Amino acid sequence: MAQLLRIAPEFPVSNLHDACEEYEKKLGFRVAMEMPERDYAIVERDGIAIHLFRDETQHHSPISIHIFATDLDELFQEFRQSGAAFSQPILRKPWGTRDFRLKDASGNELIFTEPA
Repeated sequence: MAQLLRIAPEFPVSNLHDACEEYEKKLGFRVAMEMPERDYAIVERDGIAIHLFRDETQHHSPISIHIFATDLDELFQEFRQSGAAFSQPILRKPWGTRDFRLKDASGNELIFTEPA
């Protein structure tokens, strides 16, 4: 039977260089690959990969993803200390999970969720 192994979302970004720096310095990702044309890159952290592509239309629709994590309070503090742009502090949801949200400079939203 076929098996799904992982997901690697593609995020549109206005400036690829700045986006790679933001993901490295503020979110703890590392640039795993960048195309020579500097229009596409992959950033990774703890087995999570996000593909970034330069979108010069200036009218792109931001993407939103959930990333499940442990030690949510520690992760929140790490991101706060590095200057990440939060769009929501840690909140407990009615279904029992806790999460916080942040946005990158291109408006893409990352939702970090700690399972109940």
